[in-house]
Amino acid sequence: MSGMKNGTRWSLTTAAVVGMAFGLLTIISGGNALFGREAAREAVGNAVPFVVWFNFAAGLVYIIAGIGLLFRRRWGLWTSVAIVAATALVFGAFAVHVLQGGLYDMRTVGAMALRTGVWLIIAIVARWALPGR
Repeated sequence: MSGMKNGTRWSLTTAAVVGMAFGLLTIISGGNALFGREAAREAVGNAVPFVVWFNFAAGLVYIIAGIGLLFRRRWGLWTSVAIVAATALVFGAFAVHVLQGGLYDMRTVGAMALRTGVWLIIAIVARWALPGR
């Protein structure tokens, strides 16, 4: 940490905070979809259950990764990379579900694209900010 430039420190801190906030919001929205009142569960439309469960569980991992990045730990980078990979795999499985004629909500496409993109950016920032550590 002592050799880290201010811009690098700021970028990694921002990525960590975004990741943790994203995790908290993901847990809240997933929790409402899975365990909320009937109106909240109906509001998710044709949500695909395995996607909802994955996102809910991933929310906790987002927070853990964010904590690792906040404390400039190399495992925070690798956790971020794992999040990108796992999210991309679930997005692919979701695509197979859709191509096989499964019901889905178009919001899921946008949400999965957003999750994949956000964590890809976080992982790139972490790799840039934590070289050789």
